[in-house]
Amino acid sequence: MKYDFSPKGVCPLKLEFELDGDKVRNIQFHGGCNGNLKALSILAEGMTVDEIEEKLLGIHCGIKDTSCSDQLARAVIEASRRENAEGGAKRG
Repeated sequence: MKYDFSPKGVCPLKLEFELDGDKVRNIQFHGGCNGNLKALSILAEGMTVDEIEEKLLGIHCGIKDTSCSDQLARAVIEASRRENAEGGAKRG
């Protein structure tokens, strides 16, 4: 399923990704540090929601309480919870 997420407290205005079971695919950030976010997207491609949560949740950017990595983790956790709550019903 495809998901759109509006990150909070970071430079990118939009984050898109797909959940394929528990695997995260086709991660795209819109805005922000292009090179770093391309690298993050490539490195996180195919990781499970749990792996992303374990590795990326809670990372800060400078003095901010969040980061693009943290926002990706929050987005995939939220999407996974929605999917599980709705029994995997299609959205998007």
